[in-house]
Amino acid sequence: MARRALSTTAATLTATAALLLTACGGGGDDKSSDGIKGTDSGPSPSASSPPGPERPEITIPSSFRLTFENWTSGDPVEQAVLNDGKEEIRAGYAAIIENDPDSEAVAFYDTEGVRGLTKEWIKSYTDKNVTVIGKLPAFNPKVNLAGNGKGASLSYCTDESAAKTRNRKTSEVEGNPAGTDPYVRYSVSLAKNEQGVWQNASVHSERGACSR
Repeated sequence: MARRALSTTAATLTATAALLLTACGGGGDDKSSDGIKGTDSGPSPSASSPPGPERPEITIPSSFRLTFENWTSGDPVEQAVLNDGKEEIRAGYAAIIENDPDSEAVAFYDTEGVRGLTKEWIKSYTDKNVTVIGKLPAFNPKVNLAGNGKGASLSYCTDESAAKTRNRKTSEVEGNPAGTDPYVRYSVSLAKNEQGVWQNASVHSERGACSR
């Protein structure tokens, strides 16, 4: 269930999204957080919340365990990048689960230039009436800051081994096709807006470029 590569063409984007989870199932009304010890499956604690405008509240049901392993840094600026980068990821999958391609949370964390491609990625699921279920850990995050303080890069990996899709109508569950490498590496560029939010400016994904 690899995410989109925002720097690619629309045709490539659609093909990539189809490869991910071809049928993700809804999580019903369960809004509880189902975290894993040693991981973070929800928003950052309020004590470490970045300054600036109020961030949107993003809820993911326990039917989809999106976790973030070791997304912490002793540097406050790097931590702010990690926090907003994490929430952009959560916003995208929450939009799929909520069947909401026009998610305001996604718009909050994406620059205007990539917002349309993110919407197209979400619609590659919602147009097929599928949602995401299972487990998707995001791990090995690395942040590099630009010298001007207004840009950053974030790389991380995901393991799709236990991530699946489910059709909302038929409840049919599917995973990636047999033989698909479950590990995907993401390279994200972020730009800090006037309100202090680190927004996704581009995303590139490469399947098979990570390992545990």
